[in-house]
Amino acid sequence: MRIAVGGIHTECSTYSPVLMQPEDFRVLRGAALTENDYFAFLGDYTAQVAPLLHARAVPGGPVARATYQGFKAEFLDRLRAAGPLDGVYLAMHGAIKVEGMFDAEGDWIAAVREVVGPKMLIAASYDLHGNVSQKIVDQIDIFAAYRTAPHIDVTETMRAAYAMLLRALETGARPGVVRVAVPLLLPGERSSTEDAPARGLYADLPARESAQVWRSDLMIGYVWADEPRATAAAVVTGTDRASAESAAAQIARDFWAARDAFRFGPVTGTLDEMLDIAESSSTAPVILADSGDNPTGGGVGDRADVLAALVARGWQGALVAGITDRPAVERCFAAGVGALLDLQIGASLDPAGGRITAQAEVLRLEPGETAADAQAVVQLGGITLVLAARRRPYHNIADFTLLGLDPAHARLLVVKSGYLSPELAPMANPNLMALTDGVVNQDIPRLANLHRVKGTLPFDARTEFTPIPEASIRFKG
Repeated sequence: MRIAVGGIHTECSTYSPVLMQPEDFRVLRGAALTENDYFAFLGDYTAQVAPLLHARAVPGGPVARATYQGFKAEFLDRLRAAGPLDGVYLAMHGAIKVEGMFDAEGDWIAAVREVVGPKMLIAASYDLHGNVSQKIVDQIDIFAAYRTAPHIDVTETMRAAYAMLLRALETGARPGVVRVAVPLLLPGERSSTEDAPARGLYADLPARESAQVWRSDLMIGYVWADEPRATAAAVVTGTDRASAESAAAQIARDFWAARDAFRFGPVTGTLDEMLDIAESSSTAPVILADSGDNPTGGGVGDRADVLAALVARGWQGALVAGITDRPAVERCFAAGVGALLDLQIGASLDPAGGRITAQAEVLRLEPGETAADAQAVVQLGGITLVLAARRRPYHNIADFTLLGLDPAHARLLVVKSGYLSPELAPMANPNLMALTDGVVNQDIPRLANLHRVKGTLPFDARTEFTPIPEASIRFKG
């Protein structure tokens, strides 16, 4: 068997004014795809892989139309040249917004279907924060999504989609996909699978599966996308349509019944309230999530609101990681380690972001592979600040050790995040989340809502919901 592998993977806040360009993506082409750790699992299967292109970016604003079209055209050219093929596996995210377009994944997958024809099997894997339209379901045969948030089952999910594809090819089975849209959107910060009720809902999914139901998934959806397809959904892959529809309807009912039970996991409140708690804490490190500017949720990453509040309070022993500000990083490199300079910090990409001017001492410079990867560590009084030329998170211990920093020894660690990553969460003492401003802020009902389907909570009032399963037009079982 010969399987084409590739895709496009990012998450885009439609409220961000900053368009993503080609340089924002890490692109794997040809052999570089199969040699990358992200796709290492493919080597565990006997099928021959035809690696195409996989473009992946840290979440952000909408993707520039020319950027998307360029990646799509190259992907399709590689797909046409890869034949003969037995199947296609697409490693996607599910929440891309392309400038001037709704449902970019639907456009991408429909284009793939047009190239390979109606008989070839297509499998897709998604982030559970993707938005699944019926257009997408109608183009695919197999679907799998993450079941954890924070996402610790990425490889497991990719394996599941790929293994189902091979199973279908080996057995001759023709699976199909069923979707039940649920008129409810929640931020990831209120639906972490570390907490109830999401923990129980996802734990129950395997029990929905059988010889006829190959995979059951619950899509939380992506709340910061003002698109018609933005909704939660139950998505089921199976070989018997009635069984798949029944499983999807029950998943949807369970999710709807639990809608009022979703809560923030960490202690949450305004920035001032969280800093008051941090100041009075006798334990360390206190970890404070700047939720409204979270780059892994689509935030710009350049806001200096929290930094400004710490400076105003004269905070001592804080580590802020980090703020995206390429001009500030370039000034630090020009000045050199040990230099003192008056530095403007923040709002380098989005003018709406907060900006401060402060005297900074340059402690460390990390050039990275390219100028876009450069980082600078500076000291502002009692605050150590990490500046990054490129929008990025600081979620792993390795992000800090590369810079000679130890987050465990900070009195207060500030990260642009929602729920904390699996590496940071265990050390939080306590774990706080500030309801800060930004393009992924948590004040969901007040977000502009022009294109979502009417009757979607929390944008519209609603108390009743009846699941309506929609099977793929390709589902023959």
